[in-house]
Amino acid sequence: MFENLSERLERSFKILKGEGKITEINVAETLKDVRKALLEADVNYKVAKTFTDTVKQKALGQDVLTAVKPSQLMVKIVHDELTELMGSQAVELNLKGHPAIVLMSGLQGSGKTTFSGKLALQQKSKKNKKPLLVACDVYRPAAIEQLKVVGESIGVPVYSEPESKNPVEIAENAIREAHAKGYDLVIVDTAGRLAIDEQMMKEIQNIKQAINPDETLFVVDSMTGQDAVNTAKEFNERLDFDGVVLTKLDGDTRGGAALSIRTVVNKPIKFVGTGEKMEAIDVFHPERMADRILGMGDIVSFVERAQAQFDENEAKKLQKKIAKNKFDYNDFLNQINQIKRMGNIKELAQMIPGIGKQLKDIDIDDNAFKSVEAMIGSMTPYEREHPECINQSRKLRIAKGSGNSIEEVNRVTKQFDQMRKMMKMMSGNKMAAMASRMQGLKLPGMPKM
Repeated sequence: MFENLSERLERSFKILKGEGKITEINVAETLKDVRKALLEADVNYKVAKTFTDTVKQKALGQDVLTAVKPSQLMVKIVHDELTELMGSQAVELNLKGHPAIVLMSGLQGSGKTTFSGKLALQQKSKKNKKPLLVACDVYRPAAIEQLKVVGESIGVPVYSEPESKNPVEIAENAIREAHAKGYDLVIVDTAGRLAIDEQMMKEIQNIKQAINPDETLFVVDSMTGQDAVNTAKEFNERLDFDGVVLTKLDGDTRGGAALSIRTVVNKPIKFVGTGEKMEAIDVFHPERMADRILGMGDIVSFVERAQAQFDENEAKKLQKKIAKNKFDYNDFLNQINQIKRMGNIKELAQMIPGIGKQLKDIDIDDNAFKSVEAMIGSMTPYEREHPECINQSRKLRIAKGSGNSIEEVNRVTKQFDQMRKMMKMMSGNKMAAMASRMQGLKLPGMPKM
C-alpha cells in the first residue's frame, strides 16, 4: 500500500537536499514532482492541484530555521497537509440508538459482507457490544449463506428470511428481533448495487428511511482507484452516508482513493480493511496514514494490534515459565499464532520506522511460519515440553515428518535455544548481557532483520 507514492515523494524531496533556503524556483520544481506522484497514485486531479498549491503557499511563507533543512521543512508541511487532506483526525462511529443500527452500502464485490463481520467482531470484542447481523441481500446467490458462515466464525447470530424478497421488511423485522432479544447493535448487510441502477438505489433509500440507522457506511474497494471516488460521490448524493470504509488496502493499490475521497464527498473515512482475516480491521487515523505514506512507519497501530492479541493472564504464566527456563515449543507455537493474528507480516514490518524501505523489494511469504509449525507438529508431546531432549535421531524423525531438511531443523532448534537463553536473561534483568549476545533470528522464508 502506497509504496510507489512513498518512493516518488521521497525522490521529490531530494530536489531540496543541499539547498540553503526555500525559494519559489526550488519549491515549484519539488511540487511539480509531488503533483506527478499524486496523479500516478490515482489521486483526483483537482485534489492534487489544490494540495500542491496549498503546500507551496505555506512553504514560501515560512522561514527556515538554522537547525532545519529545507527538505525537512517540506516533509513537515506535506505531512501536515496530507493529514488535513484525509480528515485531520479519526472519527468514531455514532452508536447511540437502542439498538444502534449500522446500514452497509456499496458496489457489488466491494467487500460489504466480509466487512460487516469484521465490524461485528470489532464492536463485540473491543466495545462489549452484543451485535446481530442482518442478511438483506436477497439477490446474490448464496449471499445469506455467506453471511451465516461469517457470523458463525465470529460467534455472532445472523437474522435472515430466506423466503422473503423484501429487504425493507427483513430489516424492520430484524430490528424488532433485536429489541426482543436484547441485541444492542444491528448491522444490516445489503445487496451490492450500481449508482446507475435506479431501482436498486431507490430500494436502499427505502431501507434507510424505514430503519433510520445511526450510521450509514459506504464500503468501497480501494483497488478501484479514482472510480471509487466517483462512485462514492454518486452514492452520497442519494444516501447522504455518514462515513467511508476502504477495503483491500493490503492489496496492490495506488492509494488514490484514500487521498481523494474525503475531499470529494466531504465525509470521513472511518475504517480500513487490511486483510482477509476477521480481525483485519483498523480505525482510520489520518495522521498515522500520513506517517506511512512518507515512510515514517506507524508504530502506534503496530502496538495496538499487538495489544489486541495480548492476554494478561497468559503473559503472567509465560513470564513465570521463562524465569524458570521452562519456555517450550508449545509456548513458541502460541507466540507464532499471536503474531499471525496481528495481520500480514510484511505490512506489520512496514509499520516499524525504518524497516519499510528495507523491505521494499523483498517478498515476504505470509506462510513463512508454516515450516516451523510443521516441525513442531511433528514433535511428540514430550518433545514439545522438553526441548532439551531433542537429539540428532529425534531431529531426523522430525525432519522426515515435517517435510523439511535436517539442516532446517538444526537451524530452528538452535535458534530456539538461543531465544530461550535471551528470554531467561531478560527475565533476570540482564539486558546488557543480552544485547551483547543477541543475534538476528531468521525463520525460513523471512529476511534477516
